[in-house]
Amino acid sequence: MAPKKEETSQSPPSVSDGMFSGMFVFLVDSGVQPRRLQIWKQRLEQMGAKIEDYFSKRVTHIFAMNWNALKQKIDSDRLSNFKGIILVYQWLEDSLRLGEKASQDIYILKDEASGEACHQSSGDVSSHGNGYSSGNEELPHHKKQKISSPEKPKDPTLSLPVDSRHSSAESKGTATSDELHEESLTSRNYDLSSSYLESQTANFNVAENPDKVSTYNPPDLNKNITDIFKKLIDIYRALGEDRRSFSYYKAIPVIEKLPFKIENAEQVKHLPGIGKSLCDHIQEIVSTGKMSKLEHFENDERVKTISLFGEVWGVGPATALKLYDKGHRTLEDLKNDASLTNAQKLGLQYFDDIKTRIPRHEVTEMEKLLQKVGEEVLPGVVIVCGGSYRRGKSSCGDMDIVITHPDGQSHKGFLAKFVKRLKDMNFLREDLVFSTHSEEGTDHGVDTYFGLCTYPGRELRHRIDLKVYPKNIYPFGLIAWTGNDTLNRRLRLLAESKGYRLDDTGLFLSTPGSGGKRGSRGTASLHFDTEKQVFDFLEFQWLEPHERNL
Repeated sequence: MAPKKEETSQSPPSVSDGMFSGMFVFLVDSGVQPRRLQIWKQRLEQMGAKIEDYFSKRVTHIFAMNWNALKQKIDSDRLSNFKGIILVYQWLEDSLRLGEKASQDIYILKDEASGEACHQSSGDVSSHGNGYSSGNEELPHHKKQKISSPEKPKDPTLSLPVDSRHSSAESKGTATSDELHEESLTSRNYDLSSSYLESQTANFNVAENPDKVSTYNPPDLNKNITDIFKKLIDIYRALGEDRRSFSYYKAIPVIEKLPFKIENAEQVKHLPGIGKSLCDHIQEIVSTGKMSKLEHFENDERVKTISLFGEVWGVGPATALKLYDKGHRTLEDLKNDASLTNAQKLGLQYFDDIKTRIPRHEVTEMEKLLQKVGEEVLPGVVIVCGGSYRRGKSSCGDMDIVITHPDGQSHKGFLAKFVKRLKDMNFLREDLVFSTHSEEGTDHGVDTYFGLCTYPGRELRHRIDLKVYPKNIYPFGLIAWTGNDTLNRRLRLLAESKGYRLDDTGLFLSTPGSGGKRGSRGTASLHFDTEKQVFDFLEFQWLEPHERNL
């Protein structure tokens, strides 16, 4: 079933001083899915660009999937006289994701027959008199690279080892055409951005299989780098330094997509989101196998203490900092602090219990109990345990329960009755958060309960979250609460690159922000009936729940 919006709204007006202001754009539609082209066109217009319906003298920028697609629309003579810039579409996607224009150098399309770049210098563009600056100020010293579709190495020994394939391909026992294409590349013949490679690979799939959705399937060959960056994200978040945390957050998906193992920071210094500081960190990691900044943090008593306080349920970075500044140094110190909320006190009281993982067979039994009680309260109710349990892990840190009802109405008021019954049974023991919105129709109608529960016959507390979603947004809740965090991050960033905002309550068209800042989201979500429809719309390879341990 084709996705549809629940309500139709006019596109926001274009922004005269937006990111793409001054660009007169001709879009080559060959090899591009119509829906994707519509999104790109809409985002360009919203952010200041003018879309030309045909190739005219006003055009400053041409976007195409590859050289063959370009030649289908514009003959060689007209191209040879063109004074603007020809880019692969991935430049647009990466610019939208970054919130600023990416350096154009590594996205310039070239004539594969002659080896010449199909553009003039950025200075020539201004001769149109439109005042447009090409965006190359970011790297004024950088020599323009000639780019062609990546070729397979002649020496088969240069191909990547089989065990470097994406984990989902391993679990299926087969490799997709994307993966085989990526495995043929090494750092020795790779002189362009991974973003460009993706655009070429995606087009290859469309050309060979017009009905096949192009997939985002990173080989993830640089976990030695991304694992360290993920630890730094957590540390900076604990310290309340969100800006620094976000710089690593943006860099991780860029590094994850690379089809080669980084051996030198020079290989990635021109990629989007990789500045000089991150290049220095990458060089240190590939040279020494570690990062001194991380080791410093891990041995710093202040950082260790604040991180420990942040592990108490309900204690965020700001509160952890305040507690440290008050002179607290241990969890025992916190027990005497009167400023803690009731939920934080419970998180502290049952700190060791909550940190104890739950064996899978016990989660299975508790899920069955929840399903039985739920059916007694509301026949037909759908109750699924998400999180690491749904992803097939042998143990779980907590239980994430996602609930809905097929008729789209009966879920209203269910949570209060459900919680009461589970308390009467002594299954739910302490409340942390309890909020209901389904009957009032606020907050997208999602009802939430966070609390502590016990396995029948035991006193050990486990964390449990109950989330009740209206049927029309249930797939988004199921995706978010199944995870993992890496997958959720990739999906959010991919949605943003296409002009949308994704969260557990829907996929919303994003309005343009000002000054390169992130825009706000629309009020109505697109409608999908299944998780797979969401994946397909975002052009992300479908992963079964057990394949989502990325």
